[in-house]
Parts: sequence; C-alpha cells; structure tokens
Amino acid sequence: MEKNSQIHIILVDDHQVVRDGIKSLLSACQEAEVIAEADSGAALFDLLRQHQPDIILLDIGLPDISGIEITRRLREEYPKIGVLILSMYNSEAYIFNALKAGAMGYLPKTTTRAELTEAVRQVHKGHEYFAPSISNIILKSFVRQSRNDSDSDQQKLTQRETEILRLFAEGKTNPEIADALFISVRTVESHKNHIMQKLELKTTVDLIKFAIRSKIIEI
Repeated sequence: MEKNSQIHIILVDDHQVVRDGIKSLLSACQEAEVIAEADSGAALFDLLRQHQPDIILLDIGLPDISGIEITRRLREEYPKIGVLILSMYNSEAYIFNALKAGAMGYLPKTTTRAELTEAVRQVHKGHEYFAPSISNIILKSFVRQSRNDSDSDQQKLTQRETEILRLFAEGKTNPEIADALFISVRTVESHKNHIMQKLELKTTVDLIKFAIRSKIIEI
C-alpha cells in the first residue's frame, strides 16, 4: 500500500458538508492530499478512470451503490487501493460485512482528527485500523456468539505470541504493539503470521475471536 510519502485520497460521501468536515480533519495530516471527491458510487468509479488514489475514504449509505458493494468491487478491480470506511452505521452487521468485503479500516463519523489521521497513515502502510469503539463492538459480538474451549490451541502459542495476540485483540496497532514490547513492527507482523498459521486462521477478525474464546482477553 505504501508507495511514497504523499497519501492520495478520494472522499466518497453524498453530503458536501460531511466531505468538507473530513477535509478539515485531514488538514492536520500534511502528507494527506484529497485529490478528488464523489457523492455516489457511480461518480467514484468514473473518477478512478482519471485518478490513482492510495486510499478511498468511503461512506456506506450512498444513494446508488452500497459502500459494502463498492468495497467488494474495489478489492476485485483495484486491489492496491486501501478502503477506509467512515460511516454512521456502526452495527455489527455493517461492520462485519465491510470487513468481509475487504475494508482495511472502519471509523465512526464521530471520529477525531487524531484518530482519522492515524487511520489514514496506518492503512497507507498496509495495516488495518479500527476505532476502539468499533473494535469493542467486534469483541462483544464474539462474546455473545460463542465461548468455545480453545485451551489446546492456546498451548500451541509461545508466551510472546500470546502477549502479541492479547495486545492486538485489545485494539493496539502493529506500531503500538512494537513499542510496548520493544520490538520492530516487522517482528510483530511476523509473529502475527506465525500465530495465524499455527491456529489455521485466515483473517484478523478470526484472531480476535480466538483471543476471546481462549480468554486471553476479557470483555
């Protein structure tokens, strides 16, 4: 995802006032540049014939095409573009559908300037980013769904891997985990890959689910 120091962004929201607000929040991020705006899915795909953004900041409730379906199409047709959802829809169904469609991040529209800036930077680096409120919804969902016994699987993990998994499930980003454990971001990513291989998991959401089932974290 990370191509250069400048982060090119297309904003997609059907309300001009919202787009103006997002641009105002992004003004603190010097490396971020909004190169185009769209008020619908059709307008976005027209813009993509002319522009090559690094990130698309996308609302879900658009007048023509759902942001979920747009995300799915973007992952298929423009896999190098990072999709960051910024939406007032924060129910479990919307969040999980967005993640399954390929979104790399999810923020509520009540996000702060600092949170939006950090999300843009992390997604540009190829990392996923979820607002703490979104991570909490994901975690609580899994608590309600199941409490399967995963003790045998947990024993496959080293102490360091368990600690990394705990921090990740608590909503920490890769750089934050690296700082907390005094290791490099690359080492964190390597450990996460090993964890997923050991546990035969495919997505980061699966990692969070496992952490809850194994009682590595408590909600």
